Amino acid sequence: MLDFRSIETFLWVVKLGSFRGAAARLNTTQPAISQRIAQLEREMGVKLLNRDHRVASPTPSGRQMMVYAEKLIGLRAAMIAEIGDRSAMRGVMRLGVAETIVHTWLPRLVKSMNEVYPNLSLEIEVDITPNLTARLLAQEIELAFVVGPLSASGVHNRVLADYPIGFLASPSLGLGDGPVTRAELARFPIITFPRKTRPYEVVREVFDRPELPPIRLHASASLATVIHMAVEGLGIAVIPDAIVENELADGRLQLLDTDLKIAPLTFTASWLASPDVVAVERVAELACQIAQSSLAVDAPAPARH
Repeated sequence: MLDFRSIETFLWVVKLGSFRGAAARLNTTQPAISQRIAQLEREMGVKLLNRDHRVASPTPSGRQMMVYAEKLIGLRAAMIAEIGDRSAMRGVMRLGVAETIVHTWLPRLVKSMNEVYPNLSLEIEVDITPNLTARLLAQEIELAFVVGPLSASGVHNRVLADYPIGFLASPSLGLGDGPVTRAELARFPIITFPRKTRPYEVVREVFDRPELPPIRLHASASLATVIHMAVEGLGIAVIPDAIVENELADGRLQLLDTDLKIAPLTFTASWLASPDVVAVERVAELACQIAQSSLAVDAPAPARH
């Protein structure tokens, strides 16, 4: 008798192109994957996979099988989500998160997931958007909270929140008594997101003016490092002000008054289309609710000093 485990195994071998990838996705071993595929082929009475090359590809019968496998796995996931108890949603979800989210509402999401989906575990990877996008497309993570929306084929996006970008400095720099011009800002090192990110390129363009001296642009993949450097007066941080609420409240940083405007960062929950995607969609929905409630709570702008 066919079982869902063998069908699901076949689906992921085809989608990921390897037994190793399917083993990682299903949290098992390659021998176990091989055994399930062999059992499925015996029960179907046909060869479903070509194993002649490094990439496992479906045979003509395998391509036909894939159509039904996607329908069956999708229906099973929908049935569990609609009828089953929330605790029935179990397993491991691999989540990629941009660091801005870590410094804002990620702890609230994890706490809510522990309550709503007690049997669903998270593997959280923190990285910059380009790296997380690559891992999502390689199906090494199931869900990403990144600067988006992502435009790659097969990717679904849901807007989480927009975060305004601020120019933030230590009071020791003496820039908080009135409007600060572009030229005055350019006198100091600018500290921001790492290279290869959209914010880095935008900040570089803002100060790429012939009348200005060459900008000293410090980049770091660690927002904690960026914040610490700004607090120590080592430069002006150009980051979302939502992540430094404590530093603004206690006066270690101040939001500078400047006519320079940088477009807010739009963060999305992004995931690949898949028949077994109901759990991912539910977590994305929960993340959206928490992100929006976080914005509502933090709506009053920090006072300028």
